[in-house]
Amino acid sequence: MSQSDARHETSTSTNFTFEDVNVVMGTYNEEAAIGTVLEDVEAVTDGKAEVICVDGSSDRTAAIARERGATVIEQAPQGYGVAVEAAISAADRSVVVTTDCDDTYPMERLPDFLDAINEGYDVVSGDRLTLGATTMPPFNRVGNHAFAAIATVLSGSHVTDTTTGMRAYRRQVVEAIDWTENTGLSAELLLRPLIRGYRVTEIPIEYRERAGETTLDPLRGGAAIAGSILRVCAEERLRRLLG
Repeated sequence: MSQSDARHETSTSTNFTFEDVNVVMGTYNEEAAIGTVLEDVEAVTDGKAEVICVDGSSDRTAAIARERGATVIEQAPQGYGVAVEAAISAADRSVVVTTDCDDTYPMERLPDFLDAINEGYDVVSGDRLTLGATTMPPFNRVGNHAFAAIATVLSGSHVTDTTTGMRAYRRQVVEAIDWTENTGLSAELLLRPLIRGYRVTEIPIEYRERAGETTLDPLRGGAAIAGSILRVCAEERLRRLLG
């Protein structure tokens, strides 16, 4: 889906700055990395982007986030999608950037994401796989290629990385869609806008070694993501048919 030609009537070229950006994330026991992530956002955006964390941690993640100036919304642990959707819903600026709190995503690329939004894209998705994603466990890497292949066939548009956690959205896009998935929310956040004709692009990014331990079971999580891709694409195709 490199530089998709799909367009939606709300796509316009603008000149957003980081004062128009919320960086949002769900956080869960990431005290080893959250400080570094927030320091990187602060440095890259010159402190202008507002960070929102929805946190269900039992460690010091929330305290560290507050110390670094982030807005923290406490929430009982209910899964990835519930936390990220709450973070997106709390965003009130024109551009919403999602990321993970484990220091795997390159915050220094935030200007590139904002530039693409300013070029008129509605969704800018960070593609981890084109550059190799060598720090990703091999099983996960194979699974992500498979998810992208399935999504490409079902959506009718080429998708390289369906489950990346680093994306930028125009806020009206995320407000216009009812999100239904939990573990598979990252795929849904890409596929519903894509199939609905919003202007979407992917940009290759590096993917780093994560700090701290992952809490996602790859088999159970992979099955949930695959199910989400199938369900979302079927629902969106049916929605198109019914007008």
